[in-house]
Amino acid sequence: MRSLLAALACALPLVAAEPLLFDTDPGYFNDDCQALVMLLRSPAAATVEAVTVVAGNVWTAEGMENAARTLRAAGTPRVRVFAGAQAPLLHTQAMAEIEAARWGPLEFRGAFAGPFRAATAAPDAVARIIESIEGHPGRITFLALGPMTNLAMALRLRPEIAGKIGQLVFMGGNVRVAGNASRAAEFNFWFDPEAAAAVLRSAIPRKVMFGLDICNQAKLTRREFEQVVAVKTPVTELYREELGNRYPGFLKHPDATAFLWDALTAAWLADPSTVTASESMYLDVETRFGGRYGATIPLDRRLAPAATAVQVMTRLDFPKTFALYRSLLTR
Repeated sequence: MRSLLAALACALPLVAAEPLLFDTDPGYFNDDCQALVMLLRSPAAATVEAVTVVAGNVWTAEGMENAARTLRAAGTPRVRVFAGAQAPLLHTQAMAEIEAARWGPLEFRGAFAGPFRAATAAPDAVARIIESIEGHPGRITFLALGPMTNLAMALRLRPEIAGKIGQLVFMGGNVRVAGNASRAAEFNFWFDPEAAAAVLRSAIPRKVMFGLDICNQAKLTRREFEQVVAVKTPVTELYREELGNRYPGFLKHPDATAFLWDALTAAWLADPSTVTASESMYLDVETRFGGRYGATIPLDRRLAPAATAVQVMTRLDFPKTFALYRSLLTR
């Protein structure tokens, strides 16, 4: 009987996971890269169609290199990486200098902290995004882990694709907590506020937000770091270099802390029970240049009557999330 059941199971067609576009601004092996590995190792949750890179934490050229390194370490080098927007729609380094001088220090500037470095690859990520959405109408998960410049550009070129996106899951914004770029704004929204506003005002049917409100509940300490690096693999070696010697530097500063940030989205896609509460809100982004540039604000629905609500994730089961995070990164 067992052999018959096994044979029948093998004969049944496998249900394909939904396709996913992984849009990212990856550092050396930061939370973006960790999220990528987690999803590559969760084939039942999603099939990564492509990695599209945008300027944010680093310039696009460096992000391309970091994404390729991550894919090699994960044993999936055939996943294609596409170069996208190499700068925000309007925000510039010069503007960031003015912000810091007029309205207070900036905690994190990302790529703006260093000289611009141009990507040599053709910036074809936007074309790839449009092609994938149109090829899988109503099915694509668009995972945005950096500034939303690539998606905003795709929506400007082909507005009708908004209704063809199955869901947008993103890390960005802050509703009831302080920012981590400026006092008012979370970094991804701050780096390209105009892009984030365009996306939040769009008609994408489902928008799922992992903002700082839930990310602040996922603190990483030296204790959690040691649990990951205790297992020796190519992925955990990158993890050790990033979190041990770069940010937050656990090997030099044992009392340092970091946050899982982007990895929360991957954990939720793999296991939705990692999030225990959420709220539905209509949201927008402050695009007036000033001390609140990039802040998350309520949407005046008269400005965007077709805009859909955002499911804002508010409460996290951290023990369950970290157990999944550790398991996927050390597998």
